[in-house]
Amino acid sequence: MKLAVLTSGGDAPGMNAAVRAVVRKGIYNDCQVFGVREGFRGIIDDDIIPLQLGSVADVIQRGGTFLRTARCEEFKTPQGLARAIANLRRREIEAVIVIGGDGSIRGAQALYEGGITAAAIPGTIDNDIPATECTIGFDTAINTASAAIDKIRDTATSHQRTFIVELMGRHSGAIALAAGLAAGAESILVPELPYDLDEVCRRLESGRSRGKLHSIILVAEGAASAYEVAAQLKKRTNQDTRVIVLGHLQRGGSPTAFDRILASRMASEAVDLVLAGKDQVHSFR
Repeated sequence: MKLAVLTSGGDAPGMNAAVRAVVRKGIYNDCQVFGVREGFRGIIDDDIIPLQLGSVADVIQRGGTFLRTARCEEFKTPQGLARAIANLRRREIEAVIVIGGDGSIRGAQALYEGGITAAAIPGTIDNDIPATECTIGFDTAINTASAAIDKIRDTATSHQRTFIVELMGRHSGAIALAAGLAAGAESILVPELPYDLDEVCRRLESGRSRGKLHSIILVAEGAASAYEVAAQLKKRTNQDTRVIVLGHLQRGGSPTAFDRILASRMASEAVDLVLAGKDQVHSFR
């Protein structure tokens, strides 16, 4: 079997480990394995390269994705999808394993509906894929975030300040919630639940009344504007506030041992599934 693997959407630590496992498991099962560069854009542009065992040597510990990734609006069009499928068929590639988030899973479903064997591996730091307990990259992201918050707390303590820390998560507060619990944040705002600014202020003032001179408030980017929250808190409590946006820092770095193992196990299972013909993709919208 000729098998292709790609990474799509936002990068997540552990994607390289997943690609590595696909290549190794595929070759072990006598497959020819190809890598698609820059996600679904690479299928449309026929940017497809053969991968050997040496291609994935020394990548398990690397963050990001050596295949690179991109978002591709053209793939969502009938013409773009048809071009992608035509390129795969011309190369006689029978199966595609997609590593990415919800949009990438929908892309895998489109290939499946177009007659290409497909499997999707959940790789996103947001941990927002239904029916998946933990996605590749989430553990690394929350470790990165909690370590950063620990450092922020050091300076917050020194200067008796309240820090508003914005974390990634347009629709999911998973990173903010997990990192906040790990770092002992005073309040955590997530997009899944409405927040009560009065309650946040009450907690800040309660802490001050018992001698706590610093606070950490975490805000998932989809919950509210960190700058607006900071302005409101300063106005209501008269506390010295600062905003820090962690941004893409959360996507980088060497994956944790947990993410490396999770990625390897998921990728191995994905290869087994496509070889067994169990390639039905369920997409959650």
